[in-house]
Amino acid sequence: MPAWKDLFIKSASVIEDKWEELSANMSKRLGLNDPVQIVPYRTYGTARRVYIKGRVLEDKKITSAGDKDTILNNLLNMYKRFESDEVQGAGLKVIMADEEHSVTTDKEGYFVLDLNPVTPIINEELWHRIPLKLVSSPIPFEANLQVHAEVMIPPPDAEYGIISDIDDTVIKTSATNMLAMGRTVLLNNAKTRLPFAGVAEFYKALQLGRNGKRNNPFFYVSSSPWNMYDLLKDFLDLNSIPAGPLLLRDIGFGGESGLRGGHMGHKFKEIKQILEAYPQLNFVLIGDSGQEDPKIYHEVVKQFPNRILAIYIRDVQLPEREQIAIDVSKSLLEDQVEMLIVDNTVEAAEHAAKINLIYTEAIPAVEQEKKEDKGQEAGKEDASVL
Repeated sequence: MPAWKDLFIKSASVIEDKWEELSANMSKRLGLNDPVQIVPYRTYGTARRVYIKGRVLEDKKITSAGDKDTILNNLLNMYKRFESDEVQGAGLKVIMADEEHSVTTDKEGYFVLDLNPVTPIINEELWHRIPLKLVSSPIPFEANLQVHAEVMIPPPDAEYGIISDIDDTVIKTSATNMLAMGRTVLLNNAKTRLPFAGVAEFYKALQLGRNGKRNNPFFYVSSSPWNMYDLLKDFLDLNSIPAGPLLLRDIGFGGESGLRGGHMGHKFKEIKQILEAYPQLNFVLIGDSGQEDPKIYHEVVKQFPNRILAIYIRDVQLPEREQIAIDVSKSLLEDQVEMLIVDNTVEAAEHAAKINLIYTEAIPAVEQEKKEDKGQEAGKEDASVL
């Protein structure tokens, strides 16, 4: 990084910190703080290591997504997401397997716990709920404020894991067109944003695998900021897409921020940590040709040989980006890894069945959902014209 750019980022970080400190002190002095809330993020772990992450914020009362929300409703909610008021120095207590742990939030309101339980967590269930309780805060908070963190721990008989991008892979975002992306992100909510046709059924088939236990773990890696967490989580849940940890990034000036980390650096770092966490588990990678996914996945294959079962790349219909993906795909043949560049989810499902990742019997459900999603998409597009 050039010296001038590094100096600019450091200076901007100092200004950002000072402004947030001044604003927090002023709100506290004037009694203008909103109620405190704990926002736990879905995370992952193993029988002997559990990772818990979340944030303590002032509650801006972001409303639940509705089909009839107006553009103004969606804009207001998006403003609230990015105009978040972090609670620094809040103390939380975590109780896990009769063990008690404490953690304090940082200047951005984040808390992170990396725990090694004395008693290994052995359970056939994929998800585990761990209570989090707020015990102290620099601003008033509701007594006995408690939530549950969701931690995914793949059972020993999981067949493989799936790591998926989100934007233009699961959700229609138009990330290659800034104007279209801005319109989609700002003017829609979790109910009105559209999934790609057939994605839910294909992902369900991958989660089910061939052992019939629906315990193959999903991980979602995105360059979207943590401020979008609630919207993306609700989107997955509302569209019956398998739940998984959402690995997003901070957009501030300091640390591993959007300005420092970069799209490729952030995604590769998160994927690397996942593969290192589960050395006995192989993976399927899913992304799109719009940004850096083919290059990132190529590097993953190089650094983790014999760990990647297949790669599926959705073609965003940009010739120059498609050519990059094609070149990467040819190069990956040397590593004996197939990277398919597909126009639709059915093509990916057919290939997954061919290499025994899913049952062939799952394909009709993907085809049917693709038809239904296409009809829903056409209806929403017609409505937007009216």
